[in-house]
Amino acid sequence: MYMVIRKYTKVRSVADAARRAKSGIGQILSQSRGFRSYYVLDGGNGVGVAVMIFEDRESANAANVKILEFVQASLHDLDLGDPEITTGEVLVNIERDASSDIKYS
Repeated sequence: MYMVIRKYTKVRSVADAARRAKSGIGQILSQSRGFRSYYVLDGGNGVGVAVMIFEDRESANAANVKILEFVQASLHDLDLGDPEITTGEVLVNIERDASSDIKYS
């Protein structure tokens, strides 16, 4: 698995950005090969963080280009600024499945 984390530190309204991004980014991700999951969190004080998980680096890079285009075109009025981007292979994954068992990978 491969993770992309984008951290914005000057967001006027993280909740508004997340609401507006949900459909646009959701559409992009639903059509992206290797997409696994997407999360947005409000870190407070204008900090917004988006996390994407893909099966591999190539899938993540291809989707990330489209998402950055969407953000620049559709969320420019929110003055997000340039994100701090961190990417890398996921080394540990711990999840709880539907049967309440914890899975490690």
